[in-house]
Amino acid sequence: MKRSRFLNYNVMLSLFVIFTGLNEVYAQTSKKEERVRKAAEIKQMVSSKDFVFKAQFALPMGGSSFQLTSEYDVQVKKDTVICFLPYFGRAYTAPMNPSEGGIRFTSKDFQYTVSNKKKSGWDIVIKPRDVNNIQQLTFYISESGYGSVQVTDNNRQPISFNGYFEKNKEENKKE
Repeated sequence: MKRSRFLNYNVMLSLFVIFTGLNEVYAQTSKKEERVRKAAEIKQMVSSKDFVFKAQFALPMGGSSFQLTSEYDVQVKKDTVICFLPYFGRAYTAPMNPSEGGIRFTSKDFQYTVSNKKKSGWDIVIKPRDVNNIQQLTFYISESGYGSVQVTDNNRQPISFNGYFEKNKEENKKE
């Protein structure tokens, strides 16, 4: 009787260890598959010029970072770039209209350049030709979907934003 109870205990313990180990292996492969799937999705968004950058933090040149509490984004489509970002920093010339603060523009004529990073991710440079003050937007995108954008303006200090990238959805399109 004692021997069968001991044997039953060993069998149950062995089965528990086996299934727990298999679960860990399965969890590792599913995480890896998820990373590969996300990287392919980001690569497709970059190549098709169809993504939205959602800003979460603002990093001005001359100060500390700010967590953004409102929705600020840059929408990139094949034929349009719509930018709605705040500005914190030094402006060399102020706009005459107070409602023109921040970084707000729509460009339909722009140069879009993509380059692969050495390890993983992409660098994208967008140079709007039909916007007076903005020289360029430089995006740094990781395979996980996180990244940043640096805005270079003729009349202001550069500012960077950290956030994440997602597919451009119909309800996100503002026009």
